[in-house]
Amino acid sequence: MEHILYADGNEKRIAWAIKTEKILNEQFRDHVDTYVDKVSKIQSKYIALHVSMFWGIGVFIIKNHDTIRMKLDSAEMIKHLSSDFRSHDMLAEHRKRSINQLATQRNLNLIYESIKSEENMATKML
Repeated sequence: MEHILYADGNEKRIAWAIKTEKILNEQFRDHVDTYVDKVSKIQSKYIALHVSMFWGIGVFIIKNHDTIRMKLDSAEMIKHLSSDFRSHDMLAEHRKRSINQLATQRNLNLIYESIKSEENMATKML
């Protein structure tokens, strides 16, 4: 099955939307105290992406061998996540490793696609 995943975040909150065929699941969470006002917007986007995948697997929306089209409004994230490019940001590196580990464990096909910020369905929940 194929899913379209949108994720976004700011200094206080993360949000995501997972669209599967005709079903749309939207979620948001406040950052845990460790991250509130301590992470940048881009770091928050990485956290949102990681949490959204983990949540999607946990509630059985995303299953083994599924395809996930990650719609990202950050060229920096696409470059980092879709290649061997290493970031100097350790939080981004840890999230990349966790995302790749989930994909490997579940045999997920990850496709990264660029969108404009106004097309990000998760942004409205921030």
